Amino acid sequence: MSSFPTPILSPEQLASWIRSGDAPFVFDARIGPDARDSYLTSHIQGAIFADVNLDLAGDLSRPEELGRHPLPPLDSFLGWLASLGISKTTRVVAYDDQSGANAAARLWWMLRATGHTQVAIVDGGIQAAIAASVPMESGMPERKPVAVAADNNPALSTWSLPTVDITEVDRYRADPNWKLIDVRSAPRYRGEMEPIDPLAGHIPGAISVPYTENLDEHGRFLPKDTLRKLYAQILQNTRPDHVIVQCGSGVTACHTLVALELAGLNGAKLFVGSFGQWCRTGRPIATGITGSAEIDE
Repeated sequence: MSSFPTPILSPEQLASWIRSGDAPFVFDARIGPDARDSYLTSHIQGAIFADVNLDLAGDLSRPEELGRHPLPPLDSFLGWLASLGISKTTRVVAYDDQSGANAAARLWWMLRATGHTQVAIVDGGIQAAIAASVPMESGMPERKPVAVAADNNPALSTWSLPTVDITEVDRYRADPNWKLIDVRSAPRYRGEMEPIDPLAGHIPGAISVPYTENLDEHGRFLPKDTLRKLYAQILQNTRPDHVIVQCGSGVTACHTLVALELAGLNGAKLFVGSFGQWCRTGRPIATGITGSAEIDE
């Protein structure tokens, strides 16, 4: 049984494993109003649909308190995994149609935060998978009944990867020893447009590093050394464990957490509530270019 040496998996390798009968457990983590229909139309062979609202998030009714996509109760997530027969030793692959940003990287983070080490996202998403001739199918895959997995860290009481809450973000955002990275698009950061949240702009003190900076022109992650050089410029002397990553709702931020791990810069913290929570609490909001990272091309 093959393992994952990095948090990303090439679609070519996935295709080889599926054809050889060594397929990992695959999740389709596309999001949006048409995501489930798109899944039913075509998905990687054997993939199960992971609904970001139902499977990867908790109470959606209190965005001002929890954010738009709060983490679900830990026991609920572990129970969902167990019902699918996924144990801590199961190899799991996730993909979406945004190079991992919606919401394959979120699922990767959640699995890693519950003790799973054999988990990766498909580099380049479903588009790269199709180009690499990964076997595809339509409809609901036929799955044989599985025994409920029993070793999903039942004693775990909290997510094991670091997070910060809104109070901590407010405390650290102006601290020169910390970096707050906003991975949303530059126009959203600047406040020129906001398609989801009621207010536009960014958290004062945040620097703009859109998640697309992690990708090449084909939508695949940049090489490890390139990512390490990129984030060395951005972080400067900031320790990786003094880095907070946010987006709009704690989903796309996980893409940059994947990139940081790929670069060997472990320990960055996820602000789950992200801007979607921040902008609903009466806290200050900045607009314009107040904290974009200087990146050498």
